Amino acid sequence: MAHSCVSGNYHCVWSTIGRQRFICPDLRDRLWPYLGGIARENHMTAKCIGGMPDHVHLLLSVPSTMAIAKAVQLIKGGSAKWIHDNAREWGRADWTKCKGQEGYGAFGTSASLIAAVVEYIQGQEAHHRVRTFEEEYIVLLEKHGIKYDLKYVFG
Repeated sequence: MAHSCVSGNYHCVWSTIGRQRFICPDLRDRLWPYLGGIARENHMTAKCIGGMPDHVHLLLSVPSTMAIAKAVQLIKGGSAKWIHDNAREWGRADWTKCKGQEGYGAFGTSASLIAAVVEYIQGQEAHHRVRTFEEEYIVLLEKHGIKYDLKYVFG
């Protein structure tokens, strides 16, 4: 073939340090667009961004030339720096440098499931009335067949 065709969609999830609930509505309203801007600047597409005060969900389309680890590093690192430099009134979101916060979940998503993942991300508030972040994350790991040791999942 003369041309490569790649579909790289990932449902990415990560938490704040110690799962502190500091992503308040005012910060969220500025942070979600900022995450999308980091994605655009790096040739990615943020298809949906959401979450709760203690964690972020991002449906991300990544180009074939970029590893998902690099994509998440760019977004987490850039957003942590932005919060640290520009939004100190909300606290520090240094989710890239604290022990145990290098991690994230990135779950491959087929094109046929994009609408369902978008609905899931947009429904976070209702979803978390009955399930904690920890419970949600374990369900995602199990749904995607990822082997894990619980003592290492949350640091």
